[in-house]
Amino acid sequence: MAAAMRVAAARARLRVLSGGLCTAVRSLCSQSASVNERIERKRRAALLGGGQRRIEAQHKRGKLTARERISLLLDPGSFVESDMFVEHRCADFGMAADKNKFPGDSVVTGRGRINGRLVYVFSQDFTVFGGSLSGAHAQKICKIMDQAITVGAPVIGLNDSGGARIQEGVESLAGYADIFLDTSYLFITGPDVVKSVTNEDVTQEELGGAKTHTTMSGVAHRAFENDVDALCNLREFFNYLPLSCQDLAPVRECHDPSDRLVPELDTVVPVESTKAYDMLDIIHSVVDEREFFEIMPNYAKNIVVGFARMSGRTVGIVGNQPKVASGCLDINSSVKGARFVRFCDAFNIPLITFVDVPGFLPGTAQEYGGIIRHGAKLLYAFAEATVPKVTIITRKAYGGAYDVMSSKHLLGDTNYAWPTAEIAVMGAKGAVEIIFKGHEDVEAAQAEYVEKFANPFPAAVRGFVDDIIQPSSTRARICCDLDVLASKKVQRPWRKHANIPL
Repeated sequence: MAAAMRVAAARARLRVLSGGLCTAVRSLCSQSASVNERIERKRRAALLGGGQRRIEAQHKRGKLTARERISLLLDPGSFVESDMFVEHRCADFGMAADKNKFPGDSVVTGRGRINGRLVYVFSQDFTVFGGSLSGAHAQKICKIMDQAITVGAPVIGLNDSGGARIQEGVESLAGYADIFLDTSYLFITGPDVVKSVTNEDVTQEELGGAKTHTTMSGVAHRAFENDVDALCNLREFFNYLPLSCQDLAPVRECHDPSDRLVPELDTVVPVESTKAYDMLDIIHSVVDEREFFEIMPNYAKNIVVGFARMSGRTVGIVGNQPKVASGCLDINSSVKGARFVRFCDAFNIPLITFVDVPGFLPGTAQEYGGIIRHGAKLLYAFAEATVPKVTIITRKAYGGAYDVMSSKHLLGDTNYAWPTAEIAVMGAKGAVEIIFKGHEDVEAAQAEYVEKFANPFPAAVRGFVDDIIQPSSTRARICCDLDVLASKKVQRPWRKHANIPL
């Protein structure tokens, strides 16, 4: 009897325990389902950014959303997002309310691929607080930057922001320190602040629009009609660059023969030395498939810079433009050229320089603006560059400007002259006016000067040019030289950093 009672009691305890376990399991399953639902709800909210109404407003302005831009930039299906659930930490001015909390905050970050090559990317979301930078926003950007450095990959930033988030005060400013066409503007202070401080009336477009920064200030390198055009060009530009400064310039398969002759170059330079021609005609004729990605095409047009390929290898092109100011170097063109040369040298991209320069632009405006100091930047950049450097003098190479344009004196690896080249201190007319001042037969004196100096022989006999070549053979000679120089190594004494004349 007692045994039967103990068995019954044990069964009762087991039923209670079993019931408790079932209840606990049901509770855990319910809790797990609740967490999963919450995760999905947060994901959907993150994908919507600031909400459908703000997305529609973005589209009405002719702009894509942050996620649409990433989708267009990267290879399909390659984007891996990070920090989707990060939210801002501000509790002031009503920011702690749920309606002001957006998963991911105002920036989308992650990694993906462009034509199969790894890249990290952040895209500011204007639908969330106008894309303004918060502490969390900056933290997300810094994280992918650190990851990119670790694996040696580039970072692309798609900016669409109103600036620092006012509600967060100094924390948003600290975030900036940590990371440092009609729809885009760049300025330090907006029109309202300018009006209050200087009493100037200026529009957003005039102060910081695309035209201002691509033609006058040089702050922006290119301007595009819309987001789609900009992102497609960004993909093309990315293909020219190595993933990091540790990698060599990328090489791709080339179907354009490296020994291809270019007969039209034999007649591209006019017989009259004062007549202009387009340096872009020469560049397009020489490079692979006539493809040239020009940088800053609307700023300082008297010098041309950009990327191309020679026998499949990425190269940087620098050339004077005789169509604009006769190709003279001035302050803006010197800075533009110097910045590009240093960029190429930093990323192991060989340099090809086409020279037709009559000198530095004269005048008080240039002298007062510091043309000597700014011109020295270009000289310094070429002299410091250790990448392969090939130079072709097509026509004029006068005075100090000749020295600056990757001459043999600045350690150019291979320097060529065309038969039309004139390498001299200055042009014949100006030189004769100084040397033969008061001379009776000025024309005869000018002809004598031209015979002696307005040709490539004086430089060739002194070894300042390595060869005088037929223009039609230019492509073949450059491709051959780049193959030889691919193994170039230059050892420089260690130093903390160089001291470019800023």
